[in-house]
Amino acid sequence: MPLLVQLQPPRLRKMMAETKRKGDLGEVMILADVLKRGYKAAIPVGEDWKYDLIVVRHGKLERVQCKYAKSGGCVIKVRCRCVNDRICTRYTENEIDWMAVYDATTDKCYYIPAKLLGETGRTQFALRIVPAKQGQKKKIHWAKDFLAF
Repeated sequence: MPLLVQLQPPRLRKMMAETKRKGDLGEVMILADVLKRGYKAAIPVGEDWKYDLIVVRHGKLERVQCKYAKSGGCVIKVRCRCVNDRICTRYTENEIDWMAVYDATTDKCYYIPAKLLGETGRTQFALRIVPAKQGQKKKIHWAKDFLAF
């Protein structure tokens, strides 16, 4: 076990392991979904890539950042950033082509085109499964519209 991990309190180590497990599950479920759709995929080696998968679609290599979420059946909140060594960076349309999220509640994968993240990125992207309680209708991204890849 690396020294840095050994120095962390047991509760923090357990939380970090659970976060890693969820991230791995999201990545594997998205990989399986991509393969079911008939595309080829590759996994970059190492931890310092901005994306988790490289997918060959229509003869083109596309970079896919994978995320895990648990919506509870209302809203899928997708974190569009990563935190490493206490440095928070946002994913942008210049670094990835897709933000894919596996939602454990619906057991489905959703694909957000990176152009919706913009050149500066965003911290979160919400995919709504059911209508908002307060009746909001504008500026809503419906989850069902992001099932296609």
